[in-house]
Amino acid sequence: MLLADLGADVIKVEPPDGDGTRAWGPPWVGAGRLGPDDPGVAAYYLAVNRNKRSLRLDLKTEPGREVLRRLLARADVLVENFRVGGFAGLGFGDDVLEVLNPRLIHLAISGYGPTGPDAAKPGYDFVIQAVAGLMSITGAADQAGGEPTKVGVAIADVVTGLHGAVAILAALAGRERDAGPATGRGQRIDASILESTLAVLVNQAQNAFATDVPPTRRGNAHPNIVPYETFATADGQIAIAVGSERQWARFCDALGLADLSTDPRFSSNGVRVANRDDLRPLLADRLVRETTSTWLGRLETAEVPCGPINDVLAALTTDQAAARDMVVDIDHPALGPIRQVGVAVKLGSTPATIRSAPPLLGEHSDEVLAALGYDPVEVARLRSAGVV
Repeated sequence: MLLADLGADVIKVEPPDGDGTRAWGPPWVGAGRLGPDDPGVAAYYLAVNRNKRSLRLDLKTEPGREVLRRLLARADVLVENFRVGGFAGLGFGDDVLEVLNPRLIHLAISGYGPTGPDAAKPGYDFVIQAVAGLMSITGAADQAGGEPTKVGVAIADVVTGLHGAVAILAALAGRERDAGPATGRGQRIDASILESTLAVLVNQAQNAFATDVPPTRRGNAHPNIVPYETFATADGQIAIAVGSERQWARFCDALGLADLSTDPRFSSNGVRVANRDDLRPLLADRLVRETTSTWLGRLETAEVPCGPINDVLAALTTDQAAARDMVVDIDHPALGPIRQVGVAVKLGSTPATIRSAPPLLGEHSDEVLAALGYDPVEVARLRSAGVV
């Protein structure tokens, strides 16, 4: 979807029963559209499929595979997430793709990568958040009654998609660059959910390397920076992120606790981390005496990073989100107007755009087949045989 937002013509090749996320509801949008038993379209599917064309294709048939061969012969990029060996088993091994289109960039997404003892396992975000260590550092601490917890969105899937998009763009640049190792040629890219999730452990992974001790869950507290967490206020909670010593001094002044900034136990981030159990109660006792809005006003005036804890609807309807066009209305061919989260990156000369709603299953099969050279009689034959 990110590549489509950036301008790519993305053809989503779906099996006869469609992308599985179409059924990942509730919530549903447009229930009853096709009759009383029609649940509608899953919101999950709508979230990640805009700007694509849908081709409903049975790759278990030879005519279906021929359609895909024609498509790949003229494509710049192929993205697939079959289990390891699955795509080759359909007759699309690397050697076949090389003959079909030497310029093709092939991104193969898997759960654990194409080699190693876990290569054959299916990959699901939830499981890999557990396997990759992310759950072990997410959630409340043991002493607070916490347990390993998943992130609130499918973050392992998301970062795999982001890594994949970056790699595709790098391969495209390499293909078009003069006198480079990949000039004029495509290449295979392997991205796995496991590797992508391990990569975004960032400082927590380095902490583990540095100490040979696995990091623990700290709730909303930061392992390397203090204070950098949520605190209770008189009417809710506030998130505070003191990221420098200058901010620390201003923070103490704003709280009316100026002496803390020079207290030897708290005068630098290193000693604050070491003495967090002594410092936090002092800050918590002060912050709980005033409302969230009061503290936001004081801390923003003092230029200390802070924010309210918004729910999702509140976050999407802030003035700042509106100013940055982060909610966009688009017309769906069956559901009417639907809202989408906007594009996160704004390019000055070649801006990303939201041009079309998430497609209906097979919505564009005829136009895609026509572009591939199939005449109406051939299309009708494919349809009657259940190939499309």
